[in-house]
Amino acid sequence: MRRGQVTGIVLAAGLVLLLGLWHLTDVRAGVVASGDRWLYGYYIWLLLFGMVFLAMSGYQMCAGRQWSLERFFVWAALGLGIMFCIVLPPLSAPDEASHYISAYQLSNRLLGREACTEDSQVYIRPQDCLIEDMTDILKDDGSGYREGRGDEGTVILGQELTEETYRWIYRERLEEDRENTWQTEEGAAALQAEQCLSYQPTVRTTPMAYVPQAVGITISRLLGLGPVGLLFFGRLMNLFFFTAMGYLAIRRMPFGKEILFGVYMLPMTLHLASSFSYDVMILACSGYFAAICLDLAYRAERVRAADVLLLALLMGVMGPCKMVYGVITGYCLLIPIKKFGGIRNWVISAVLVLGAFCGAMIAVNRNTVAMYAEASESYVAWAQETGYTFSQLIHSPLLVIKMCYNTLMWQGEQLYSGMIGSALGNMDPVLNTPYVVVLALTAILAVLALKKPGENVWMGALSRAWIWFLSLTCLSALMFSMLLAWTPVTASMIQGVQGRYLLPLLPMILLTVKNDRVVRTGWNDGYLLYVMTALDVYVILRIFAVVCLRVS
Repeated sequence: MRRGQVTGIVLAAGLVLLLGLWHLTDVRAGVVASGDRWLYGYYIWLLLFGMVFLAMSGYQMCAGRQWSLERFFVWAALGLGIMFCIVLPPLSAPDEASHYISAYQLSNRLLGREACTEDSQVYIRPQDCLIEDMTDILKDDGSGYREGRGDEGTVILGQELTEETYRWIYRERLEEDRENTWQTEEGAAALQAEQCLSYQPTVRTTPMAYVPQAVGITISRLLGLGPVGLLFFGRLMNLFFFTAMGYLAIRRMPFGKEILFGVYMLPMTLHLASSFSYDVMILACSGYFAAICLDLAYRAERVRAADVLLLALLMGVMGPCKMVYGVITGYCLLIPIKKFGGIRNWVISAVLVLGAFCGAMIAVNRNTVAMYAEASESYVAWAQETGYTFSQLIHSPLLVIKMCYNTLMWQGEQLYSGMIGSALGNMDPVLNTPYVVVLALTAILAVLALKKPGENVWMGALSRAWIWFLSLTCLSALMFSMLLAWTPVTASMIQGVQGRYLLPLLPMILLTVKNDRVVRTGWNDGYLLYVMTALDVYVILRIFAVVCLRVS
């Protein structure tokens, strides 16, 4: 590594340290307002962990024998993921409460117990009821209300992330609060029955999306851990799964490894990876699926039966999570037919991969698809207004085009910055990645996508155009689905489209940037990725300080 890059590593780490010390003043303000002096200790430990992480990463990059990108990814994903998991605690990610209870339902099945009632209410341990009903513990400001719990509603852990949330988790007041909560007839009856019912709705999707999280919940239940331990254990298993799949994908990539690494280092990606979200399954499977297709298209001499079966498995698991991502099966068309050994084997392989997706869709989502396709009227519950029906949209193509256009024109920047991480937590704009950091991360991804001296450009114009066609088709399908399921007829643009939905498409789009006309002559991949990890550490420290300031 060049001397200038070593200096750059030291400067990057030093800047993070200075900014971390600066945000100590915010933590101090939170301590003064709340009286919780233990916040100093947690922030200092977090700062030390981040600096040790950056120091060891920098040392490894400067060492004579450097790690491969996939090994460095494991180190970075686990280190940063654990920090995100701590600073953005359980149930603070988008829709995480529903993902958590869906994983809990699968955990019941793994333990051989009754999973839920006839109306889909999930059985949980009595002590875990506290997680989703903290009305008497955390102050209620109106956010986090859930319908179906009576007129007053309930407050869910992590939905509104404040200093008080940290106080409850990190001062280990669980046992005391649980005893106070269950000194009621309802609580005593639930304890005697050794089970109670969750009021969180489950997600209608394949249970395969929650296997890692459910395994973590199951292990924690067998170990007798409390609610907080259960939540963190489930999250960590999801992070381990994401890290393992990322390792396999980066190792399999024939080129552009640094691009996939960079996308996986974005704050939004890491936040999702350290949560209960099933977006982890989508990101992991789509990345590995793309890596296999690229390897078979540009490096492998032939397509083996094991490769086809693996592609079918990935599509069968990922497809039902969000059916619109089934479009990426088109990546398989990048593979030349001759590598299959003939048109017959190509057809058989296509039937297997598409059949796995279609079979999973029929098994999991046929009722949902039929409901939207056959509905004669629609009602958007969150807006309490009339929505669009499938028949209306099919017969009004100009309306669909207009709504998509308005969404891209009015919310394009929000989608872009949201993909990077402009609103973390439960889509909380205060818990954000600063815009200057969003721009810096974008610039790094753009530089990583450029050709390096001596690097071959494998993709031709036709392959690039095909990837863009698939990406735009998937984006169109995403917007159409949100227009159908989430948008009232009075809206002037599509509601519910989020930047994080674009993350599975981003690596392949960036790969199309490589060309022979623009060549990067400096800034090696390792240094750029190191700067990304340093920016992630800064984002983590800043979010902790911001939460400390949110004193009720």
